[in-house]
Amino acid sequence: MSITRRTQIALAGLVAAGIAAAVVVVPSLTDDTTDQANVAATRDTDYGPEPEADSDLVTQADQIASMASGTISPDTMINRARTWLTANGGHQVPYSMQRVWKDGYRQDCSGFVSMALALGKPGLNTVGLASSASGVTKHLSSTSQLKKGDLLIDASTSDGDFRHVVIFEKWANASHSSYWAYEQRGSHGTTHRTLSYGIGKDNYDPYRPLKLSGSSSGGGSTTPSTPSAAWPVLKSGSQGTDVRSAQQLLIARGYSIAADSSFGPATRAAVIRFQKAHGLAADGVIGPNTWSKLIVTVKYGTKGNAVKAAQNQLKLYGYSLAVDGSFGPATKSATLSFQKKHHLAADGVIGPNTWRTLLGTR
Repeated sequence: MSITRRTQIALAGLVAAGIAAAVVVVPSLTDDTTDQANVAATRDTDYGPEPEADSDLVTQADQIASMASGTISPDTMINRARTWLTANGGHQVPYSMQRVWKDGYRQDCSGFVSMALALGKPGLNTVGLASSASGVTKHLSSTSQLKKGDLLIDASTSDGDFRHVVIFEKWANASHSSYWAYEQRGSHGTTHRTLSYGIGKDNYDPYRPLKLSGSSSGGGSTTPSTPSAAWPVLKSGSQGTDVRSAQQLLIARGYSIAADSSFGPATRAAVIRFQKAHGLAADGVIGPNTWSKLIVTVKYGTKGNAVKAAQNQLKLYGYSLAVDGSFGPATKSATLSFQKKHHLAADGVIGPNTWRTLLGTR
């Protein structure tokens, strides 16, 4: 039996975590004894084929009609998703297809998405989220249409892979080859990281939840207004330009760490020290409250690591800049252009509103 590279990686991750083996369940190739062993393995690893539509752990068909009633904003959806990063006593909600969390939602990928969308409990499965019959999402023709709150769904098992769904937050780079996403994944639980599912040739397709109200602030070709921009949440394991910018801002605040784009132990320790020094909850997570204290207003003539952080963010939007830490004419010009495109006060100064939009709208 052949399996995809993504499945091989997932299974390898389980072995690395101390689990001797994980078996992909293919009922047509197994007898009753093997089926029982596979069920036990799935229960132990919390990873495998998700519950089918007729399971007691899945919202039933006769309940679907009322699930999409009412709307929520993309930012509200993302904020709901974020809650599971720390809902387990400051840690992420663990993954499980057999259990529901305290809020009543199933603890697998589709249960997580159902929670973020405020759908009926315990939540649809992946097939239900993607099915037009459910009336919960609509299929998009291209990933170029993705906006904050949209979904990337692999609802097929034709390649021997497990079904999966992730929440698109924003593009991670100007080339749109990867994006920031929230997901609930086996052996890890709730995760916020960069992904490329659906960008290449795989089983992932883009979908838009019908519950989302108005235009999203997460990507695509639309230009958001400032109030819809949301600070990213960074924590241990996060990677990318946002992390590098946070590190450069910490360096600007006097903390000796490397700006290596990887949120490791040294960065977490610096964040905790910064939070304690500023009367914040010292959880080592850079969320809205920490960003608000961490950012440094920079303008023409300013020099240093805070300027480098701003220049890194501007480059993500396609501006050709040298990350030299010097706020000169080129940086001011890029800032003015960015502010005009995002309906900000075009003063060439990178203050709180511009910082939030730089960090929260890709």
